[in-house]
Amino acid sequence: MELLNRQFFDRVKYPEKVLQFGTGVLLRGLPDYFIEKANRAGLFGGSIVMVKSTDKGGTDQFDRQDNLYTVYIKGVEDGRDVQEELLVSAINRVISAADDWDAVLSSARNPALAIVISNTTEVGIALDERDDVFASPPASFPAKLTAVLYERFSTFHGAPDKGLVVLPTELIDENGKRLQDIVIALAERSNLTPGFIDWVKNCNYFCNTLVDRIVPGGLKGDDRARAESQSGYKDELAIMVEPFCLWAIESSHPQVLEVLSFAQADSRVVVTPDIGKFKELKLRLLNGSHTFACGLAILAGFDTVKEAMANQAFSTYVKQLMHSEIIPTLVEIGVGREEAREFADRVIDRFANPYLHHQWQSISTNYTSKMRMRNLATLERYFSNGTKGGADCMALGFAGYLRAAGRTESSHLLAAWENDLLPLGGFLPSVKNYLEQLQQRPVLEVIGSTTDHINF
Repeated sequence: MELLNRQFFDRVKYPEKVLQFGTGVLLRGLPDYFIEKANRAGLFGGSIVMVKSTDKGGTDQFDRQDNLYTVYIKGVEDGRDVQEELLVSAINRVISAADDWDAVLSSARNPALAIVISNTTEVGIALDERDDVFASPPASFPAKLTAVLYERFSTFHGAPDKGLVVLPTELIDENGKRLQDIVIALAERSNLTPGFIDWVKNCNYFCNTLVDRIVPGGLKGDDRARAESQSGYKDELAIMVEPFCLWAIESSHPQVLEVLSFAQADSRVVVTPDIGKFKELKLRLLNGSHTFACGLAILAGFDTVKEAMANQAFSTYVKQLMHSEIIPTLVEIGVGREEAREFADRVIDRFANPYLHHQWQSISTNYTSKMRMRNLATLERYFSNGTKGGADCMALGFAGYLRAAGRTESSHLLAAWENDLLPLGGFLPSVKNYLEQLQQRPVLEVIGSTTDHINF
């Protein structure tokens, strides 16, 4: 069977409007997917120059397929099975930063360039004081971006209309602002001109963003064989994604809205003056419920999220956790109750997706830091009005975390949390009670007896 190439798709040639740092599956399954949809709808008319930033591997895999790949969308949405596909042709070329840094700088001199997208992992947006923006290439992503911007500034003599919209998708708070601060710091350390620093501040738009889509990776085994049989070609870059997706971009500037015309092709690209609501929904309902439920799932012997959600007692627990205890804390900070309910219901669909094999052990990585970041604020809000109890699902989930993360050291872990939990009404005694129950009874039995008396 032949490898996917241009013969299978009549590609339209578009100018290179997007410089993308990163070749991973999240970028290919979310921003690149949206840009492809917009091009097909006649709403963007631009292609992507993809930069491979790491030293591992080259660009051969993309070259062999003429930079084409297929996105397979599989999952459950509003109770119905979804199986769709989209052949993405939006990538014009792929450059290795290590092997051809001059080509990356050359892209900065392209008048049509308008957008920079990145996903270089959460540690990628960090200030490396030893980095050299004049190296070929600089080591860190912020230094690479600084070099690209300086090349563009120099080429167009600081023209205000040649600034770029920068969209980092790394999962850190205020990713756009943080990236801009680092670029400015690197420019100052490198003695770049004050005019360049002013241009970075005033003519470029670093937007905070939030991305949300589970992209497990490439197709494997039977899924791959079935896809190849149906399409008639081999695709080494094919990826699977869930139906749900969201790209929230924080800006109200008219120039940004004009440049990001691809947002018009899909309502799941949201350009808004404040992405705080979307961050809270994702962090508390998706990530937070994952974290509360994770320890219990591991103790119950479930390997994957979908396996746990197929159990009625566990599924009921997760629903009650979100609807009865987490959603009220979001309403308290101004999120609409109906909107939160709809988001929670979509999360249930996502957790139960029969095509995803999301491992609980993977979710439990850095368990304590995740519990603190995702759920401590929820607990504090829940008990802020003097409530003494009622957080049974959260207390049970917290006890499950202690039991699974600490195993024989649960009491030691609990002691480390006591200063945080003591102000929370009756939460700490409730956690200790559930911890004792989990030590004496089967996990699913404890879950069932807990959720029996909770209505939502």
